[in-house]
Amino acid sequence: MSHQEFMKVLFSHSLFSDFSEEALNQVFRAHYYEKRQYEKDQVIHFQNECCQTMDLILRGRVAVQNLDSEGNVLTISIFQDGDVLGANLIFSSRNNYPMTVLAQSPVVILHLGQELILELCQLNRTFMIGLMKAISDKTLILTDTISAISMKTIRQCIIDFLRYESQIQKSQVIQLPSSKKELAQRFGIQRSSLSRELNKMRQDRMIDFDTKTITIKNLNDSNR
Repeated sequence: MSHQEFMKVLFSHSLFSDFSEEALNQVFRAHYYEKRQYEKDQVIHFQNECCQTMDLILRGRVAVQNLDSEGNVLTISIFQDGDVLGANLIFSSRNNYPMTVLAQSPVVILHLGQELILELCQLNRTFMIGLMKAISDKTLILTDTISAISMKTIRQCIIDFLRYESQIQKSQVIQLPSSKKELAQRFGIQRSSLSRELNKMRQDRMIDFDTKTITIKNLNDSNR
């Protein structure tokens, strides 16, 4: 990503929309930042790693994942172009990543240091308000995701996922947006557990499926 492309992406982001090109160039020259590329499946931040930057995703998808003692991977949330990571940690007294941050695709990330963030907040009220909103929104998303998953059975998670995707895709034939392995991680279960439950739901004539789609037949689950 060239400097021109980099600045274009920044100006398209709501956090930086009120800055002039001259002001933005000046403040970035004076403070620490780093623009880095990550390959698919590369760890960006390890669990318990100290958070030293706020990360703005310029391009790609990033997953926040938790690995439990039994080896189950729970994908808490997916972040993509324009999303901010680490804003709720960088100024915290407990600024260690509670989970692993992993690239789900080739990713370009802008890492912003504390002094740069403070300078941007002082220079521009829109940036400060946007940053506070991003912190609040992401905290709610993570909290809701953890609460929802921890209280549901595997079948309930699948049904809720299918109903949501059916509404978005406007179809009873759901094109899977990710692999079944990634879907299992989203639910915090093993790939084999997901396959077992999908087969049970097919036997119960609730769904049919192949490698890339799941067809909804009847989601009225008497065991819910």
